[in-house]
Amino acid sequence: MPGVRAEKTPADATGSRAGGRPRDPALDEAIILATRARLVRDGYSRMTLGDIAADAGVSRPTLYRRWNSKLELVADALDYGFRKQRDQYDIDLSGLGPREALVEAVRRLDPAYFNPDAMVLMGNFAGEVIHTPELLEMLREHAVEPRVTLVENVLSELQAAGAVSADIDKHTIASMCFGSYFGAFYRGDRREQIPDDVVAVLWPAITA
Repeated sequence: MPGVRAEKTPADATGSRAGGRPRDPALDEAIILATRARLVRDGYSRMTLGDIAADAGVSRPTLYRRWNSKLELVADALDYGFRKQRDQYDIDLSGLGPREALVEAVRRLDPAYFNPDAMVLMGNFAGEVIHTPELLEMLREHAVEPRVTLVENVLSELQAAGAVSADIDKHTIASMCFGSYFGAFYRGDRREQIPDDVVAVLWPAITA
């Protein structure tokens, strides 16, 4: 995707500008964390690189030497969080019963499972879709699809084990489960019981 450097770490201590000093990982991370906080507080359109530099306690030239644009910086700030989450997209089903495995998969669908500010962040990005559609694409690729795919994969394993029906629509089930968190958010409902409640409704319809 243009502008997204998925595997580059924000604190790349080995890199430097031609003829310049090596990058300071601590400064890079301070800027990244300040960017993530500003994205939640102000949204993409309202936040400025000057605000981020001030929050991170660095000069504007320090920031500009590292990132050429706000979108480029945001791409790295999002990737910083995505990389921390990736190792939790796998579930070991060996110690779980079929229903418990699906409950755990639905629990990890929760945007706030990894980041308590994720729901606000997603709302901010949805509001930018007309002007900066790249933001929503970043979320779809790195935050939404891995979560939905996790549920689909668990359902596939349960099918292989004969625990759920072979003809269920895994994509639709996973999408419905994901949407339940947004429904709870907008209705003001507590999200803690969503995994158990959703699976309690689904299970009789999908079991083999």
